Parts: sequence; structure tokens; C-alpha cells
Amino acid sequence: MKKPLIVQKFGGTSVGSIERIHTVAEHIIKAKNDGNQVVVVVSAMSGETNRLLGLAQQIDSVPTARELDVLLSAGEQVSMALLAMTLNKLGYSARSLTGAQANIVTDNQHNDATIKMIDTRTITELLAQDHIVVVAGFQGVNENGDITTLGRGGSDTSAVTLAGALKADECQIFTDVDGVYTCDPRVVATAQKLEIVDFPSMEEMARKGAKVLHLPCVQYAWENEVPLRVLSTFDVNAGSLIKGEQCHKAVCGIAIQRDMALITVQHDHFPSLAKQCQMLGVEVWSVIEEAEWTGVIIKRDACAKLALVFNEKIRNSEPVSLLTTVGLLAQELVERSCELLAEQGIEVKSLSVDKQSLMLVMLPQHVDKAANILHEAYITSDELLASHLKHVSLG
Repeated sequence: MKKPLIVQKFGGTSVGSIERIHTVAEHIIKAKNDGNQVVVVVSAMSGETNRLLGLAQQIDSVPTARELDVLLSAGEQVSMALLAMTLNKLGYSARSLTGAQANIVTDNQHNDATIKMIDTRTITELLAQDHIVVVAGFQGVNENGDITTLGRGGSDTSAVTLAGALKADECQIFTDVDGVYTCDPRVVATAQKLEIVDFPSMEEMARKGAKVLHLPCVQYAWENEVPLRVLSTFDVNAGSLIKGEQCHKAVCGIAIQRDMALITVQHDHFPSLAKQCQMLGVEVWSVIEEAEWTGVIIKRDACAKLALVFNEKIRNSEPVSLLTTVGLLAQELVERSCELLAEQGIEVKSLSVDKQSLMLVMLPQHVDKAANILHEAYITSDELLASHLKHVSLG
């Protein structure tokens, strides 16, 4: 009978010291002793990628993309080797593989490559020999044999893509939080850990600012039906499992996105604004149309780039934060949400409604208070939500 296969991913904080690498090894050994085949994906030790990038920039402020990939990939190789050494020392046979050795083939886009395919034969053979396989995250190799790196969140992408290619039973993302919460617990003290989250809700929360999982990781797992579990490296519990196609909660979470800007123009200038954003690679988070203007929500650090070529046509630019309610009934809560915030003196500057989310745009200084107000209304206390749903059903 074939053993279950688990892919475990450990981030930079989890492997940030030799002591923490020992803690990681204990998680892996437990999974192995529970009867699983185990493939592990590791990030560079915390701070290491930035250190290497700093060295490169001392030589050239814009390093050659190919050579930067060669340099940055070394961070994950240090982690994978140290972890494999630790497992071997503890009596468990482990083999480390670089992205190239694991046959992770990408396109040619250095510093932001996309995985095209994974030839799993090497990993499968090692698993058949009862090895624990430790793979360097964040990296692969293109068809020319050049090392490539996957960009932001690359180790998560490595893990979930490997899990899909290997048809793993579960992909476990170990981090410094113990699961997915209804809101950031550092902002909302009453935030609740979710035992199970459906993929559509998790995708929307990741898209709108929840930092637990990177958006491409969630999207790939959903498309390839790979169950994801978010766990803490430092606490022993079941974490949060992401699986399923259907949301069953009226409101399952509230996401916060900071450091954004609302750029507004006259209506007739909007097509030019959208074209400039596309040409400059500026991501548009949302388009908002009001009676007197049309606006786009973009990252604040992209404003200077846009202003260089479009400043004369910009009507207004101001910092904002986004607060997004995610769930089955998010659309029905527009009026009530605005009322609740207005009662506390918080102005909603604009809003956007999607199938399963309500995004509110407000001044940055209000977003934490607003998150607590809506969380209390729709998640902590079901009385208000029940009352509102009764009002909706009665028409």
C-alpha cells in the first residue's frame, strides 16, 4: 500500500538559526514517523536574501539579472544543506536538491520566473529509497541550464507546484502564525482562527491583503486541487486547512491592505491613465467611478513612477487603506457597513463590490478601528448580522 505523500514548506523565520532548524527537523520527523513520505521545501534563512542583495548592490545598483539569480539562489542552498545535515545527524536519511537537481524547469524571466514543468523522477526515486527529500525553494533552471528565481513568495510557489506535480495528499505551509484568522490578530484582538477555509474565500483574502499565503500559491493549489494547510513552526496544532469550492460563511474574514493610493482623473483621461499603468507595470487594484471623477487604486510606492509621465492629468492623489469583507453575504452589507463606520466618524471614500467581497476605501489612520468595528459586528457578535439578514430576507 502506497504511503501518503506530504509536501512541507518552511519559511525564512522557521530556518533562521541552527536551533530553529532543529525544531523544523522535529516536525519533519513526526510526519515521517506518522507513516508519510515527506518532501520539504525551504526558504533562505531570514535576512539572508537581503544580505546577498545588499552585497550585489555594493557592486552595481542594478545587477545583471542572470548573475543576481546565481547569487540569490545560494541562500536556499544553505538552508537545504543544513536541514539535510540535521536530519541525517538525527538518524533519518535525507537528501538535499537544488531547484535544478529537482528538475524544476522555468521560463527565461530572470528574477521573476514562472515554473513551466517539473520532472519528478529524481524526487520519486529518492522517496522510493525511503529518503526525506529537501528541495531549495524560490529557484529553478531554464531550458538553457541557467539558474532562475521565482520572485516574491517563490518558496510557497515551489512547494505547491511540487505538491501538484507529485500528487501530494497535502501541502503544509509552516510559518510564524498558527493558521488563517478572520482578521490580523495584531489589529483585531478577538480575531478567530479558521479551521477550514474554502479556496474562493482564501483567494479573495490573499488578493485583498491577507499576508498568510501568497496569491499565486492559493490560485495554483485551487486549480490543481491541492489541499493547503497553514501551520505554525513554533506551536503544535492542526492549523487551518484550505480546501473546497464553496463558501459557507456569511462573513469569513476581513482583510487589510495598507500603503495604497487613490489616483483620480477626469473621466475622459481614464483610458490614458489605464494605458500608462499597463506600460509602466503598475498594478491596478481597483477602478472606481464617481459622478465627477474616475480613480484607480495602486500601491503607494508606484505613485512617483506614474507621476513622472502623467502628473499633469492627475486630478488628485492621496494615501488610502483598503478594508475588505469576504464572505457569501458581503454584497448585502454595503449600506450597513457604511452606517456602522459613519457612526464612529469614519468616512468611506469609495467602495467596490465583487461576487464575494466588499472593499471599502478609507484614510489610513481609520483602517484599524474600522476593522475592529466590522469584525465585532459581523464575526464576533452574530446578533447584528442575524438582524441584518432578517431585514434583507423580509425585503
